[in-house]
Amino acid sequence: MHGLGNDFIVIEARENVDYSELAIKLCDRHFGIGADGLLVVEPSGIADIRMRIFNADGSEAEMCGNGSRCFAKYVYERGIVKKEKMAVETLAGVIMPEVFVENGKVESVKVYMGSPIFEANKIPVKTDKQKFINEPVKIDGKVYKLTSIRVGVPHTIVFVKSLDENMIKELGPKIEKSSIFPQGTNVDFVKVEDKENISVRTWERGVGLTLACGSGACASAVASAVLGKTERNVNVHFKGGKLLVEWLDDNSIYLSGSVEEVFRGEIEL
Repeated sequence: MHGLGNDFIVIEARENVDYSELAIKLCDRHFGIGADGLLVVEPSGIADIRMRIFNADGSEAEMCGNGSRCFAKYVYERGIVKKEKMAVETLAGVIMPEVFVENGKVESVKVYMGSPIFEANKIPVKTDKQKFINEPVKIDGKVYKLTSIRVGVPHTIVFVKSLDENMIKELGPKIEKSSIFPQGTNVDFVKVEDKENISVRTWERGVGLTLACGSGACASAVASAVLGKTERNVNVHFKGGKLLVEWLDDNSIYLSGSVEEVFRGEIEL
C-alpha cells in the first residue's frame, strides 16, 4: 500500500516473530518485496486497534502519518475495524484516522495527528534553548538555519531555494545523525511556493529519501506558519503527490490525502 508513493507492507500480528528482522527482509527492494516500512496490525486495550511501525532498517518508529493512513484503509476494508472514524494506538499515543469511502473502497484518509511539540528537550534536541526555531547550526563548515518540531516523531526543517536531490542526499544523513539530536531526526527540506503551497522532500530517519512523508508534511507546514512564510492551512507537494495539512487554532493538526493498495500476496521466509 502507499500514500503518495510512501509505501508500506501491512501484516497482521503473529506470535514469535521478530518484526525488526522481518522488516529488514521484506522492505529490501532487491531481495524482498520492497517498501519504506512494515506496518503490523495488533489488538489494543485502549483503542480500536494498534499499529506498530518498523522502518526499512528494522528500527521501530513511534508514529507515521502516511503509514497511519494506509493502516486505516487496510483495517477498514478488511472489516477489522468497520468505523469511518477510528482510534488507533501508536507508540506516540492514540491517533484518529477518518476514512472516506466510495463504493466500499477507501479513497482517502484524514488523520488527527495530535499537536506539535516545540519544547527542545521533548523533541529531543541538545540545546540550552527552550525551543529550536530557526537556529544556526554549522555542518561541514557551512551554517544552516534549522527548526525542530516533534509531530509524533522528531523532524528538523531546512528552508531552501531549490530542492536539489544531490544536496538532500548529502546533507540529509548528516543532519539526521548530528550529535545535537540524541535520537536522530527526520529532515525536511522545504521550498515555499506561496502562502498556501510548499514543496517538500523528506530524508526519513532509518529510511532515507522518500517520495512523501505525512508527519514531515505536518512539521513542515507548522514550521512554515510559525516563521510567517505561509498560512496555517497548507498544500504540501511531494514528489509522489499532494497532502493537505490543517493546523487549527486549538493547536491540533489534521493530515488528508489519497491512499492506494498496490497488491496482495504471500511470501515464503
